[in-house]
Amino acid sequence: MIKFLHLFFTRYCLATCCIFAFWQTAQAQTDADALMIPKNYFCTGVVYTHSDWKNYWEGTFKRSNANIGTLSSNAFTVVGNYGVTNKLDFLFMAPYIKTNASQGTLKGQSGVQDLTVGLKYLAFNTEIGKGLFSIHAIAEGSIPLSNYEPDFLPVSIGLHTKNLSIRGLANYQVGRFFVAGAGQYVFRSNITLDRNSYYTDHLIYSNQVDMPNVSNVLISAGYRSLKLNVEGIVSQTTTQGGFDIRKNDMPFPSNRMNMTTVGGLAKYSFEDITGVEVTVGGNYVVRGRNVGQSTNLFASVYYILDFSKKTK
Repeated sequence: MIKFLHLFFTRYCLATCCIFAFWQTAQAQTDADALMIPKNYFCTGVVYTHSDWKNYWEGTFKRSNANIGTLSSNAFTVVGNYGVTNKLDFLFMAPYIKTNASQGTLKGQSGVQDLTVGLKYLAFNTEIGKGLFSIHAIAEGSIPLSNYEPDFLPVSIGLHTKNLSIRGLANYQVGRFFVAGAGQYVFRSNITLDRNSYYTDHLIYSNQVDMPNVSNVLISAGYRSLKLNVEGIVSQTTTQGGFDIRKNDMPFPSNRMNMTTVGGLAKYSFEDITGVEVTVGGNYVVRGRNVGQSTNLFASVYYILDFSKKTK
């Protein structure tokens, strides 16, 4: 059993692609799975993500806007994961993002967004019945890599906050089938605007914006083998505060941005090309508040390097 799991975990690398912004909710669902990369193995790759929406929620009112048309974004993200020990992984990611509005006068933005680094720890695992139960703890932090403008939603490439998040993950697998649940809380810093006053639900004479924190819960289930992983995912993201977009107004960084997404992914590891893995997937926002009803698609290619000492 232990030998099988070790071989299994070497076939999958872990990456993070999660952007909390009005225009995008895409996730490469890998910082929220129960797979670990072994000690001295390094996985790196590139993730391409496309997101677009035409309808959005202004508060709880669903509408479209001819001044925006269809809002789309494309992201290319460099990711990496290194096995510090068999129970501790170090992860990082940095995306380049470009946005575009198909109508109106809003000009799309582009640039490098935020650097995210994280640690993933296998805190507990045991056999229960015919399956394996495990608990993981994940801590992540992010910081902006460029001086992009957050006060230009929905075409901004991000919110320019410094973030610290903690996540707990429980997974139970019987044979090749599994079910998992995760909960995450994100602490966000204030941001600075290029103006000295703004209006939320009242006028504020300051260039500092108090950004509400964010929570996320996730449930996934699916099939895992040495070559193939297929899973379905339901996720709920909730902003802990904020306010609604005013009628016919632009969104604001500290808006309440809630969303429920459903989606899935498939990973495949090649036998003939050692260390190469591809992932495809997507999700769709089925319910939201102050977010776009976006369709998000992603594809990635990973390569796993073995830096462990080998004996002849």
